[in-house]
This record gives sequence, structure tokens and C-alpha cells, in this order.
Amino acid sequence: QVQLVESGGGLVQAGGSLRLSCAASGSIFSITAMGWYRQAPGKQRELVAIITMGGSTNYADSVKGRITISISRDNAKNTVYLQMNSLKPEDTANYYCYVVASLSPYWGQGTQVTVSS
Repeated sequence: QVQLVESGGGLVQAGGSLRLSCAASGSIFSITAMGWYRQAPGKQRELVAIITMGGSTNYADSVKGRITISISRDNAKNTVYLQMNSLKPEDTANYYCYVVASLSPYWGQGTQVTVSS
């Protein structure tokens, strides 16, 4: 089992920056990938970015060049970060941390990001 705790959402003006964090604890040695999805009202949940424990990354085309995913690890937890720069109103959504551990998906509770124009 993996437990996830997200933080870092909020309200920001267009062009601003935010950093989201998601700390994973529990069976962290079984984690193979960590990432972020988002869901805007009336839209499907979509991948924002994902990173494997080997460091390979994948980004949605809409965020390339503006958003960077990274991870840090210690004996107690793995943390995935989403550094978001040059934010746009269309980035407004609920952002969900996503972890794959022992081939099973785990989701965070979601953190709201609102970008005002």
C-alpha cells in the first residue's frame, strides 16, 4: 500500500508559477512511476506529466516547455514535484497525484489550481 499527500495548489495570475508536491509513503520501494493528471470542469482527466523511477519523463503537448516534473527520494518517502511556470487560464483544473506501485494505480485527493486572466 502507498499513501499520498499532495500540497501546493492555489490561485495565481496568468504568467505566474506554482509548485505542486506529492509525498508517497508506505511501500515506496514498489513504486515504478509517479506523475500528475488534471481534470477541469466538464472535461476528462488528462495526463500532465509522468516520470519513471529511472528518470524517463513524458509530458502533455500543452505543457511542454512550461512544466517540469521531478522526484526526490529518501528512505521514508518518494516525493514528486510539478513545477509550473508561465501558467495560463486553461491550466485551471484539479490536479491529481498518480503513482504506480506493484502495477497498481494510486491517486491523491486532488489539489485545485486556478489561474486568473
